[in-house]
Amino acid sequence: MSERNTLARTAHDLGAAAWFGGSLMGAVGLNGATAQATSSPEALRLASVGWGRWAPVQTVAIAAHTLGGIGLIAGNRRRLEHQDEAQGNTAVKTVLTVAAVGLTAYSGSLGKQVYENRGDAVQGVTEPASTTDSDLAAAQKHLQWTQWAIPVVTGVLVVLGAQQGEQQRPSQQARVAVKNPLRR
Repeated sequence: MSERNTLARTAHDLGAAAWFGGSLMGAVGLNGATAQATSSPEALRLASVGWGRWAPVQTVAIAAHTLGGIGLIAGNRRRLEHQDEAQGNTAVKTVLTVAAVGLTAYSGSLGKQVYENRGDAVQGVTEPASTTDSDLAAAQKHLQWTQWAIPVVTGVLVVLGAQQGEQQRPSQQARVAVKNPLRR
């Protein structure tokens, strides 16, 4: 039986990378560019169109990351039983993945709420104007926070995935075998 998990690792890592990159580009590029729109409704419409086009790709990225992660856990179950550092990393990654999924869903809900109120005056997609309705302004402020929280959390997932790859080096495996000689 092969000890390689190339397909699972690829799905896991590419999914996380796309999720991270897309959310960061959306916050910086898309939401930033809509500030150049000629009117508030146009800015909100353009942001909605852009995020709507990204949503199916993001869904595939999240699914790939999640399924790849499940595949890696299954493929590395014996190592996870014996390597405490890998256990901790996997637990943290699981919690952060759930948090990132929740933030992404919440952000989508907020984006929909902002778009549905596109007739109101706003400064930008995530910036209310002084005359913006208080419910819309609250949604925009939450959206402003989530647009940055998602790339931060998914970026940490990318780092933790790299760390897990480092934990599979022979020197790391030998250290576990010496530390726990009876747990093979």
